[in-house]
Amino acid sequence: MVELNLVCPQERVEVVAEALEALDALSVSVEDADALTDAEQPLFGEPGMVPEHIGWNHSRVKALYTERALAEDAARLLAAQDFFAGCRLAGIAEVAPQDWVRLTQQQFEPVAITPDFWIVPTWHEPPAAARTVIRLDPGMAFGTGTHPTTAMCLRWIAEHAQAGHALQRVLDYGCGSGILAIAAAKFGATAVDALDIDTAAVESSRLNAEANGVTLRCGLPEAVDGRYQVVLANILATPLKVLAPLLCARIADGGHIVLAGILERQAEELQRAYAPYVALQVHETRDGWILMTGQA
Repeated sequence: MVELNLVCPQERVEVVAEALEALDALSVSVEDADALTDAEQPLFGEPGMVPEHIGWNHSRVKALYTERALAEDAARLLAAQDFFAGCRLAGIAEVAPQDWVRLTQQQFEPVAITPDFWIVPTWHEPPAAARTVIRLDPGMAFGTGTHPTTAMCLRWIAEHAQAGHALQRVLDYGCGSGILAIAAAKFGATAVDALDIDTAAVESSRLNAEANGVTLRCGLPEAVDGRYQVVLANILATPLKVLAPLLCARIADGGHIVLAGILERQAEELQRAYAPYVALQVHETRDGWILMTGQA
């Protein structure tokens, strides 16, 4: 493998990255060229949202190629383009062989939701303390248990069931990987609907449910039907506000709604949006995110 290393001003990053992809780069990454110096610049967006800028003031754009000749051709072709003005070639270097699968797997360890409830990738053995286990690998759909929003929802499901409350019929709206729906089924829900606007998420939920030996009804949002003892939605604050009437209309009498994907500063706006239907409270806070719950 060979890495082509370019330095570009912020306004050139996107077009250069797109050009590298068109020139058959295996991958393209962007880093702060001033990292670890006094000129280092923070760049971030609200979690789950697109950052305001694609690159930094001085960005290092790296492209991976199978052969040096391909990287040299790409550098030569880019240098001849008008949009390459202000950019420069910082080097072309061999990349040491890596076991990329093993390196990727090392990033994902078993995750403890409660002392006896764990999310475990398939390449790990469940810990001895695990009594309830969801087998789940990283994939196309959101939700592996590592993000605070997912972990808080999972903990609510486990603690609610372990406190003796029957989950009965559960709706996971915006199911992603299906992890919340699978947890509900594992903890005794009699029927679980896992719905998402993304067909890839629907298929991911179906496959993950099969792998975990549980039955879900997976589909698009129009498949929502009737009322549920538990309504789960781990999305983001803006769509959650829009969905307030729809989600609350699906809560059975005495049922619970559990909402995540919400930043601490967004608590009051969610409470206002849901006030006509149900009173929301902050149930848990973790790393700047909150879990909000209410009961019909």
